[in-house]
Amino acid sequence: MTQSLFVTKRDGRREALDLDKIHRVITWAAEGLSNVSVSQVELKSHIQFYDGIKSEDIHETIIKAAADLISKDSPDYQYLAARLAVFHLRKKAYGQFEPPHLYDQVVKMVEAKRYDQHILADYSRDELEQMNSFIDHSRDLNFSYAAVKQLEGKYLVQNRVSGEIYESAQFLYMLVAACLFATYPKSTRLSYVRRFYDACSLFKLSLPTPIMSGVRTPTRQFSSCVLIECGDSLDSINATSSAIVKYVSQRAGIGINAGRIRALGSPIRNGEAFHTGCIPFYKHFQTAVKSCSQGGVRGGAATLFYPLWHLEVESLLVLKNNRGVEENRVRHLDYGVQFNRLMYTRLIKDDYITLFSPSDVPGLYDAFFEDQEKFEELYVKYEADASIRKKRLKALELFTLFMQERASTGRIYLQNVDHCNTHSPFNPKLAPVRQSNLCLEIALPTKPLNDVNDPEGEIALCTLSAFNLGAIENLNELEELAELAVRSLDSLLDYQDYPIPAAFHASISRRTLGVGVINYAYYLAKNGVKYSDGSANGLTHRTFEAIQYYLLKASNKLAQEFGACPKFNETTYAQGILPIDSYKKDLDKVCNEPLLLDWEQLRKDILNHGLRNSTLSALMPSETSSQISNATNGIEPPRGHISVKASKDGILKQVVPEYERLKNQYELLWDIPNNTGYISLVAIMQKFIDQTISANTNYDPSKFDGGKVPMKLLLQDLLSAYKLGVKTMYYHNTRDGASDMQEDIKPQVEDDGCAGGACKI
Repeated sequence: MTQSLFVTKRDGRREALDLDKIHRVITWAAEGLSNVSVSQVELKSHIQFYDGIKSEDIHETIIKAAADLISKDSPDYQYLAARLAVFHLRKKAYGQFEPPHLYDQVVKMVEAKRYDQHILADYSRDELEQMNSFIDHSRDLNFSYAAVKQLEGKYLVQNRVSGEIYESAQFLYMLVAACLFATYPKSTRLSYVRRFYDACSLFKLSLPTPIMSGVRTPTRQFSSCVLIECGDSLDSINATSSAIVKYVSQRAGIGINAGRIRALGSPIRNGEAFHTGCIPFYKHFQTAVKSCSQGGVRGGAATLFYPLWHLEVESLLVLKNNRGVEENRVRHLDYGVQFNRLMYTRLIKDDYITLFSPSDVPGLYDAFFEDQEKFEELYVKYEADASIRKKRLKALELFTLFMQERASTGRIYLQNVDHCNTHSPFNPKLAPVRQSNLCLEIALPTKPLNDVNDPEGEIALCTLSAFNLGAIENLNELEELAELAVRSLDSLLDYQDYPIPAAFHASISRRTLGVGVINYAYYLAKNGVKYSDGSANGLTHRTFEAIQYYLLKASNKLAQEFGACPKFNETTYAQGILPIDSYKKDLDKVCNEPLLLDWEQLRKDILNHGLRNSTLSALMPSETSSQISNATNGIEPPRGHISVKASKDGILKQVVPEYERLKNQYELLWDIPNNTGYISLVAIMQKFIDQTISANTNYDPSKFDGGKVPMKLLLQDLLSAYKLGVKTMYYHNTRDGASDMQEDIKPQVEDDGCAGGACKI
C-alpha cells in the first residue's frame, strides 16, 4: 500500500514514502536521552498518509507529537522534540541539515540585505574562515524545545511576512560576537569573538531580545530599555510622543515619566484657559506606544510614572481598572507610582498626605528626587500655604487605594525615588534619577525634551545582558564573564544608531549598562538553599558581591584602555562612593555577611582611572531569554516544575533544570509561605546592584480567612521592602486557585514586557 504513496519534498520533487527514513530521524533525535521512546513518538504522531503529503507536514506532526510527551516523568522529550525541530529548521533555512560555511552564509545574506554589509567590510575572508572553525553547530542540540520555538519566533533572521527562516542559532551567536568586537584591533579581536561566542552558545551569558534579533542585521538599535521624561508643555508632550514611536518601532520597551504634567483645572496662559489634566495626555502616549510593534517581534509596551502626591492621583490610580468608561481609563499602559520617606512616615503615623499640582508648588517636584530634606521642608511649607490649591487624604486611605489597584490589576508598580537617588551611581545634585522603565530595573537620569532634536534633553538607554548562575560552578568564573559582558555591551553603544540626538548624547556620555542574572532558582536548588527561610542569604550576598565587584573591575580596566565615560564626574563613583557604602544599613540585621573581595583597592583604582560605564548592573525579568538557556526566569521562583506557556507557536512546555535530581530542592512559588524571605533576598541583591531590580510580590488568597489577603499584610510587605532599601517593585501576582500541576494549569500567555519583552532579556 505505502509503495504507491509519494511525498512532496520541500523543493517540489516527489519521492516514494519511506517509513524507515522517518524512523531513522526520530531514532537519531532520541540518541543519548533517557526515558524517551521512539515508538511512542511514532504512535503519538497518528500521521494520516496520503499521496503527495508534504515532507514538512510529516516533520511538523512528529515534532508536535514529541513535544506533547514532555512531562515531569519524561523531561528529555523536550530535547528529542528540540532536535527534531532543529532538523526541520535547518532544512527550511538551508535545504539540508548541514549548515553552510560561515563565509558563504554571510555573502548570501549581505547580498539579500538581511545581514549588515559592514560584516564583509570589517572582516577578511580569512578571518571569517577562522570564525567558521570556532563554530560548533552541535550546540544546537543542547536547546530545549521551548528554546527552539522561541528562536524561530523571535530571534533568527527571517521574513516575518512569509515565515521564511534564513539561519540557525550558531550563526546568530557567532555573528553577534563578530559585530560587537569588529572595531577591536585585528591582533586581539578574534580572541574576543571566540570567547564571547563560547560564553553565549554554552549559555553562560544570556543576551536580550534586541541584541539577539537585531545585531548582524541592517537595523542598529539594540538597547532594551528607553527612559523618556516629559515636561509640562505641549512641545515637550509632542516631542515625548514622537520619541516613543521611534523607539517602540526599534524594539525598545519604554519608561515614560509624566509626573510634571499639571493637574486638571490648572491655569494656562495666565488663566486664559484651564488645563485638561493628565488623562488626555496619557491617552496620547498610549496611542503612540501602540502605534508600532517592537521591530515585528512583539507589541509596543510602556510604563508611565507619576508621584503619589499628584493632585489627580485618585483618578490616576484607577486608570487600569476594568470598571469605568473609556473616557476615564487608559488601560493599555502600565503605571509606576513614586513614593519617598515622607509618604511612608505619614502612613506609619496615621497622618495625612497632601496632594498638589506640580505646577503650583515651585521646586517641590525636583526636590522629590534630588534632596529629601529639602522636599520635606517645601512640602510642609506648601501644606501651610492657604493660597495653594491642594487636597488632603488620610495616608492609609491613599496607600490602601494604591494597594487595591496594584492587587486587582497586578501591574501598578512602585518606585522608591529616595532609594533610587541615595543608593545610586549618580550624584542626585547633578544627575537625579526621576523614573524607571517598563520592567522596573533601570534607574537613570533623564531630562525633558522640548522637541525631538533638543540638545538639552536626555533620553536614557540601557543595554542589557545576564549571567546564567546555573552554568557557573565557581564565582571566580564571573571575572572572565564580566569582562566579556562589559566589553561587548560597551562596544554596542558605539555600534548602534540613535534615532534621537538626546539619546545619543546621553548614551555616549554616560555609557550605561545593565548586567543581571538568570537561573537563580536553579542556583539555589543546586546549592541546597531556599527563598523562604534565610538559608540563601549568605550565598546570595557572596554571589552578588562578586557580580558587582567583577563588573566594576572590568569597567575600570576598560577605562584604563579607552578612557572613563565623559560624565563620570556626575557619578558617586567619582567621589569614591561604592554601593557597599550607601545601602540601607537596616539590611545588616537580616544579613551581616562580611565582604570577601578587595573593595578598597578597587576604590583606589576607580578614583585613579574612573569607569568606562556609569552603571553596570540591573536585575531584569527574562521570560524568553531564560527559555533559550533552558533556565529559570531571572531571580524568580518557578510556579511549577514544568512551565507551560502559550505562544503563537502553540503550547510550550519546559522542565526546570535537573528536575530528576533536584525536584525536592526547588522551592515553588506557591509553596513559599510569605514574601518575607524573598524581599530580604532582593534587598541583599540591591546592596550591590547599582541600578534596580524587577522584584515581584506574590499572594495566595486561599491561605487567608475568607479567601482575601489582608490589607495589613500588603502594607507590611511594602514597608519591609522600603526599610531594607528595595528601590522598585514590579508585578503583584495573585494565585487564581488553578492547579499548578503542569498537566492542569492554564498556559500563561507569554509576557515579554519591555528582555526579553524589550527590557526583559
